[in-house]
Amino acid sequence: MLIAPQFNPVAFSLGPLKVRWYGLMYLTGFMLFLWLGRLRAKKFPLRGFTAQSLDDLLFYGVLGVVIGGRLGQVLFYEPGYYFSHPLEIVAVWKGGMSFHGGFLGVLLAMALYARKTGQTFFEVTDFIAPLVPLGLAAGRIGNFINGELWGRVADPSLPWAMVFPWVDNQPRHPSQIYEFLGEGLTLFVILWWFSGKPRPRAAISGAFMIGYGVLRFVAEYFREPDAGIFGHSYIVSMGQWLSLPMIVIGIFLLRWSRGKPVA
Repeated sequence: MLIAPQFNPVAFSLGPLKVRWYGLMYLTGFMLFLWLGRLRAKKFPLRGFTAQSLDDLLFYGVLGVVIGGRLGQVLFYEPGYYFSHPLEIVAVWKGGMSFHGGFLGVLLAMALYARKTGQTFFEVTDFIAPLVPLGLAAGRIGNFINGELWGRVADPSLPWAMVFPWVDNQPRHPSQIYEFLGEGLTLFVILWWFSGKPRPRAAISGAFMIGYGVLRFVAEYFREPDAGIFGHSYIVSMGQWLSLPMIVIGIFLLRWSRGKPVA
């Protein structure tokens, strides 16, 4: 049985400015987005994405992630707390970002970007979908360093069961690491392979939604469930409720993409 390390959430200080590991993990995710985006743009030059357009995509994406992710945390998971402490809503450096809220924010941002550039919505989302999972992986490392989103109680005989001393002395699943490996690394490998050759329009977007939805749904069985707007449940968690529509829509997109032009 392992003891979870207690990291200092502040990586370093520059005078009065404190730089937190959580923020650095988000920065890492954004840099990986640019790097992978350049690789995809070079491999598929006819899709019209350039270094400049990647910078614009990242700008729109960052706004969607930060605003949507925070509002998702406020509305989906902790409305009571944040409505009682409204000034805490803007304290994103302390952690507390909802993937599903960030996902909706990014979809809106990509729709605005597509409208601005004259591209179709799925041209944009098919391009960026394989760039996202490594950023999610970096975010889960940030959760682990922050000591948040710990797992459910585990069998003490599990070799990697971990005690989180600031929670209790029970062995728990290191669910942040599970999600790092699942919706981070595994999803990246699947999507990078799947997007390695031309696919029908919306197929890559659909594959992302199915892959993330399924991997997150499974991971929730090992993660201490959040209360959320539907209350605290060990049967179907808030994360699972929010992942189910992703799976359904992803299946629809894959079926709908059949016969569509290959891009």
